[in-house]
Amino acid sequence: MQSRLPKVLHQLAGRPLLQHVLDTAAALQARQVVVVTGHGAAEVEAHVAGAAPAAGARQAQCVRQQPQLGTGHAVLQAAPLLSDEGMVLVLSGDVPLTGANTLRSLLAACAGQRLALLTIALADPSGYGRILRAGEAVQAIVEHKDASTEQRQIKEIYSGIMAAPARQLKSWLARLDTHNAQGEYYLTDVVKFAVADGLPVVAHCITDPLEVAGINSPVQLAELERAWQQRMALQLMEQGVRLADPARLDVRGTLTCAQDVSIDVNCVFEGEVSLGEGVRIGANCVIANARIAAGAVIHPFTHIEGGAPGSKDAVEVGPGALVGPFARLRPGARLGEQVHIGNFVEVKNSTLAKGAKANHLAYLGDAVVGERVNYGAGSITANYDGAFKHRTTIEADAHIGSNCVLIAPVTIGAGGTVGGGSTITKDTPSGALTVARGKQTSIANWKRPSK
Repeated sequence: MQSRLPKVLHQLAGRPLLQHVLDTAAALQARQVVVVTGHGAAEVEAHVAGAAPAAGARQAQCVRQQPQLGTGHAVLQAAPLLSDEGMVLVLSGDVPLTGANTLRSLLAACAGQRLALLTIALADPSGYGRILRAGEAVQAIVEHKDASTEQRQIKEIYSGIMAAPARQLKSWLARLDTHNAQGEYYLTDVVKFAVADGLPVVAHCITDPLEVAGINSPVQLAELERAWQQRMALQLMEQGVRLADPARLDVRGTLTCAQDVSIDVNCVFEGEVSLGEGVRIGANCVIANARIAAGAVIHPFTHIEGGAPGSKDAVEVGPGALVGPFARLRPGARLGEQVHIGNFVEVKNSTLAKGAKANHLAYLGDAVVGERVNYGAGSITANYDGAFKHRTTIEADAHIGSNCVLIAPVTIGAGGTVGGGSTITKDTPSGALTVARGKQTSIANWKRPSK
């Protein structure tokens, strides 16, 4: 990868390669998950320890392979942690897109009584282990470096993924040796042991090469990223989403769309994002961890960065709201129905009630804004005193003039007006006009300094 970062921690679709594999194991409801680490072990183990397992899933355990003496040697490190009962599924940390349904079929083929291999026929099988058959029965896997010229003509290859009865797999691992071209313990040698022991060896052959594609370079990572995004775009369009250009979409998390959603070009979706019916997303938007309700419009170049999904920091945009262009919604922003947030307006940890408007060049931080409030251009809430954050409350129907500073904690009374250019440090009465600025003075015949 030409990188200091361990390969399995490079990201695809917003998640480390290893995390894709761990999430798949969680979807299979694995009773145990063991990650074998080697290169960059400390970083990989730190990621595994810090990754919260999915609901109902088991926390993965890590074992180190030191030194690294091949794939069979790697699995051998995990063997002491595995129960003798049930099946063992061997996955690769740099093969992120194997589908859970494909693996369920592989496990069904194993059924705790057979050795099951995930295979695929490739036009160019160079570098892969070839499947040797006697009729339909699998007899062996021969690694590319050990294959004869005739064997290298075989197109069906072993993906590196297998399912085996746990007890038998442990006994086969103990019989591995290094009598091969690379001087390593090959996991593929378990096939000949299974055949010798009279245990059936079956192959579950798939047709989608993306499911078994491994990553060994930035080029391959970029190719798989684009293939993933193309697949996501196709799924969205099949659900009725209108994409201006499917080739210019990036989903780096989970994107859920209701009916009649439209998404313009170059939009990036991260974390968990849901778009309600009829939502329109303009070009060049970045949206992370947000729930956008029906009829809302996100104009171009808007940046929405919510906190963790389900937390108080997730961003919510209400029905019919208009946001942008060039707006920024930060963690904890909650916009009610028909709220307008215009160009170069930033909202952080603030709630805006129905019909409130901040149409341009403004900042709202740690604020509660009532219904139908109009918040003027250039106005800000001064919410931080250098040590603590404080809240600003703007009650319903208040009007905040342009270029005002509301120094929190402060409350602007319902229906009140704050004159443009005011710096407000005290609560204001309801229905009143409040002005807090220096008296305007004009000096006649004043001469500007000159050199």
